[in-house]
Amino acid sequence: MPVVLGIEGTAWNLGVAIVDDEDVIVERADAYLPVSGGIHPRDAAQHHADSIVGLLRQVLTFALEKSLKIDAVSFSQGPGLGPCLRTVATAARAIALNFNIPLIGVNHCIAHVEVGIWKTGANDPITLYVSGANSQVLSYNRGRYRVLGETLDIGVGNAFDKFARSIGLPHPGGPRIEEHARGGGRYIELPYTVKGMDFSFTGLTTAAREAYERGVSLSDLCHSFQETAFAMLVEVTERAVAHAGKEEVLLAGGVGANRRLQEMLGIMCDERGVGFYVPETRFLGDNAAMIAHLGNLQLKARDVTPLEESGVNPSFRPDEVRVTWK
Repeated sequence: MPVVLGIEGTAWNLGVAIVDDEDVIVERADAYLPVSGGIHPRDAAQHHADSIVGLLRQVLTFALEKSLKIDAVSFSQGPGLGPCLRTVATAARAIALNFNIPLIGVNHCIAHVEVGIWKTGANDPITLYVSGANSQVLSYNRGRYRVLGETLDIGVGNAFDKFARSIGLPHPGGPRIEEHARGGGRYIELPYTVKGMDFSFTGLTTAAREAYERGVSLSDLCHSFQETAFAMLVEVTERAVAHAGKEEVLLAGGVGANRRLQEMLGIMCDERGVGFYVPETRFLGDNAAMIAHLGNLQLKARDVTPLEESGVNPSFRPDEVRVTWK
């Protein structure tokens, strides 16, 4: 079976992993955490440049000790932060040229979906993909992942981070808001913006910050922020299930680690009689295993990337990808 090396570094998390058809063989990661504020693209890219050689050395040494033959190297071609993507792509090209193996550029969003399918056993789900920069409802149909609904402004993860920063909570904001929300019980009405199959979070973020400045309890406000944002996501996901006639829902992306979001989606799926799938937490956030796994799928489909076509695409949409492996 193929053995593929994958490199992830679209934003704050840098990772290197080796996978085969059955499992993750080895994985190493090193995250960039800003001293203050959000992610600074150039600082994150510098972190990746400083750390990538060490991570690659650890993983390749492990492969050598286990007598593993690397059949291909895959990397996040986009979407993501341009400086970070370029750093990772350069490393992947160097590995491909040095070992004379195929280079495979993969779509970061689709990698989240495919690793979720791999690790949960889902077959043909509607996927709610929620991360820092991305919030989309996806469904595979006729050779592509179709975007059935998406954010009109910022991703739900960025909405959490933006609100957290505005009230002095450290990055990443999502886990801090989830922690505070557990102590809240009173719902504060906040803007609920669903437009057809799309949703918007900037109004919610602004209203929550203004409510905090008026002295609203932080725990009640975090509780209300979560309930509102997640209700919007669940509504659109449920509508997608009905429209597409699918019998499974998969949760993917870093925000998917939120227990309340999992609970709300689970309730909706139970009421509709559809299966609900969530991979273990390590496969929800950005990780190199998902890049290696999608690289493995593409390798077996002979879908590799010529060196001259390996430029990064910070705005790479999942519906631009021709799915060759299904």
